[in-house]
Amino acid sequence: MSIELPALPFGESDLAPHISAQTLSFHYGKHHKGYVDKTNKLIEGTDLAKASLVDIIKATHGQPDKKGLFNNAAQVWNHSFYWKSLHPNAGGQPTGMLLDRIQSDFGDFASFKSALAKAAVGQFGSGWAWVVLDRGQLKVEQTKDADTPLTAGKTPLLTIDVWEHAYYLDYQNKRPAYVDAVLDKLVNWEFAAQNLG
Repeated sequence: MSIELPALPFGESDLAPHISAQTLSFHYGKHHKGYVDKTNKLIEGTDLAKASLVDIIKATHGQPDKKGLFNNAAQVWNHSFYWKSLHPNAGGQPTGMLLDRIQSDFGDFASFKSALAKAAVGQFGSGWAWVVLDRGQLKVEQTKDADTPLTAGKTPLLTIDVWEHAYYLDYQNKRPAYVDAVLDKLVNWEFAAQNLG
């Protein structure tokens, strides 16, 4: 099977003014699509040509001779997950079981939000900030470049992309302002709650 570029779960202008249509056009239409195209090129004619995206990621992780394929495949998955982590007119505070788990594992929502913002802002260079379920506990963590919690056996609940192409057209070097906008206006807690199960 070939790897496909999934449709955005919202229109290109629906996240404005927090993330502009111009940013989405480049981020989704150029970067995400580029990772899909490169992944398909790299698996063509190999034993991974019919593998699922997750199987490709797991089969190539930690293998120096497959680093290019891992990076592109993992970026396809990470970006597809990131789009679902956003929603127009969202943000704020979750409710229900997710909020209960946050309060149980972090003490209160403010501490959790601060930890997630710190992970996103403090990621040196390109990467991701994640909320994951790890052996029954909610955790906030960072991954560098294309790395993903999938390869560590953790369950991702949501992510914030902190590669510069995610925010530079709108925020230039003000990553904290982008992270605040995502958390206050765009983060999709319903998606995170679905992943919690």
